[in-house]
Amino acid sequence: MPHVSIKMLKGRTEEQKLNAAEKLAEALVEAIGCNPSHVSVSVEDFTPEEWQEEYRTEVEENAHLVLKPDYDPKELLKK
Repeated sequence: MPHVSIKMLKGRTEEQKLNAAEKLAEALVEAIGCNPSHVSVSVEDFTPEEWQEEYRTEVEENAHLVLKPDYDPKELLKK
């Protein structure tokens, strides 16, 4: 343990997702000194429309959120 869940907009390649997961795992090992073989990472893709509800529950209403973003998720609908 730890387990990290990455939630991102659709469109990244499997290679990009794996690269991000590996770098996050390396950073966790360095930051908290955990065993590298105990780190797990999941990746979920969302459309901008799907992200609206997910953002509400995962960011706005998440009492455990440690790092808060500085953007309005509705901006993603304009692209």
